[in-house]
Formats: sequence, C-alpha cells, structure tokens
Amino acid sequence: MSEATQTPPGRSVLVTGGNRGIGRAIAEAFVVNGDRVAVTTRSGGAPMGTLDVRCDVTDPVAVEAAFATIEAAHGPVEVLVANAGVTDDTLLLRMSEDQWSHVLETNLTGSFRLTKRAAKGMLRLRRGRIVLISSVVGMLGSAGQVNYAASKAGLVGMARSIARELGSRSITANVVAPGFVETDMTGVLTDEQRTAIKAQVPLGRYGTPEEVAQTVLWLTGPGAAYVTGAVIPVDGGLGMGH
Repeated sequence: MSEATQTPPGRSVLVTGGNRGIGRAIAEAFVVNGDRVAVTTRSGGAPMGTLDVRCDVTDPVAVEAAFATIEAAHGPVEVLVANAGVTDDTLLLRMSEDQWSHVLETNLTGSFRLTKRAAKGMLRLRRGRIVLISSVVGMLGSAGQVNYAASKAGLVGMARSIARELGSRSITANVVAPGFVETDMTGVLTDEQRTAIKAQVPLGRYGTPEEVAQTVLWLTGPGAAYVTGAVIPVDGGLGMGH
C-alpha cells in the first residue's frame, strides 16, 4: 500500500453538530472505527466516547477556542466533517434578511471557518480529509428553502476550490449530499407529506443516518484516497447525481 493510501490509526476527527441525527451517526461510526473523535454542539449531548466541545460555528472566537481544546486533547484535526446546519424555511417573498443571513452564516460561512482552521494543521501534517455535508436540496432546489439551498449549493464550490488548493499536500475535500433521511427534521412531516416524498424516491424509502455515516467513513478512509472534489449523493436516487 502506498503512503498516500495509508490511514493512520486513531486519527483526530472533528464532527460538528454531532449530538443528533446524521452528525451523531457519523461521530459514532468514527468511534467504532477506533478514531479519537471530538464533537461540537451548542447545547451538549455528544455521543459516548467522544470529546464534547461547546461551539457556535457562527462565532469565530468560539471556533478558535474549540480547536484549541481539541488539539490539546487529540492533536491536530486530521479529519473534519462539517455537518452543523440549520433551516429557516419560508417563501422567497416572505423571507427576511435575518432568515437569509442566519442560514448562510451557519451553513456556509461556518463551514468556511472550520475548514480554514482545520487546514492549518493538515498542511503541517501534509495529509487530511475534509467532508462537507450538503443536501440534495442544494442540487435540485426546493420551494421555501432559497436560503438553505443556496447555502448547501455553496458548499460544492467551496469543496472543489479547496480540493484544487490543497490537493498537492495530500488533503482531500469532498461533499456528501443526503436526501430525505430519518431524523428529527423529517420527523415533523405529516403522513401525507412523507408518502409524497417517498413517491419521488426511486428506492421508495427514507435513508438512515447510519447510511450517510458509512459514506463519510469511506470518503475519509484508505479506499477514497484518490477521491477529491466529488459530490457523493446518498439520496435513494432522488437527485440522480445532480
């Protein structure tokens, strides 16, 4: 096995927004993999076996403090999974400036802060894996989610630019785009809404957080050492790769 495809054991992994849903499943998968996992949350509740770090990704000072804590405990972050995100849905003509700004600041600018800070350590190590969690909505659009779709689409351009900038240092940057997944966010839908959504999905069901987590685990493992700048859909065929 070449040096580029080797994965050091017990890597320092950071998963943001890892206290529930997809983020929690991702963090738990890395723990099972034997990695040293830090999870940022705003209110606590990180999975067992992880370092629970309070952090609001919209606050640059909080992001810097979080990295200082993680590096002291686990060393430089070798794998970053930027998962923290919010929604604030309404139709375009009703959307306020604050609704737009809050979602973009959390989902897109927050990911920028995280990747910029993590890249410093990765450059010194001359290796690293960055995974940004987007959404099928970023590819297809969704009525009432102009802000959310824009933020998730922006992650694609960000990851591909990072892939070009940092690829020579053995740092990959990829995007995972989940579709409709069984989480708290989809749990509030009515039975009629859930039936209508399933009808659009070729596989005819919702995904699970664990299925997204296994995709992230693969992207950060030795089997994906030559994959960078990619968008990997985990959506049951809903977006057909778009």
